[in-house]
Amino acid sequence: MPVPPAISDELRRLLDHAHAPYSGVHVAVAVETGSGAVHYGVNVENAAYPQGWCAEASAIGAAVTAGETALVRVFVASSLPDVVWPCGGCRQKIFELARPGCEVVSLGPDGIAETCTIEELLPRGFRLDPRRAV
Repeated sequence: MPVPPAISDELRRLLDHAHAPYSGVHVAVAVETGSGAVHYGVNVENAAYPQGWCAEASAIGAAVTAGETALVRVFVASSLPDVVWPCGGCRQKIFELARPGCEVVSLGPDGIAETCTIEELLPRGFRLDPRRAV
């Protein structure tokens, strides 16, 4: 899918805001919700690993804080020389809030973008029915 230029430009700008003194890998993410709103996040590393958080978690947290819980598209950009995909934990975070067919779009540094659905990235993800006793 073509990445809207405003989102691509903002992700590139936000890479400088990531706090990645340990890995040196800067990641910025935008999540688009069912209302059309877009929320952003960056990775924030912490010396007390694993207390930092991924950019996906930051963006999802911003969306949920704004009252948005239906993800339709997730855009990922990084400082690495190729496309990157969310880690396993973030795939599950996305899966739990994703509408069916939610696209995950990875932007390469050269402007190339690759797209997968969250179901392709996490084919056996799970959701707990909140109405069912656990």
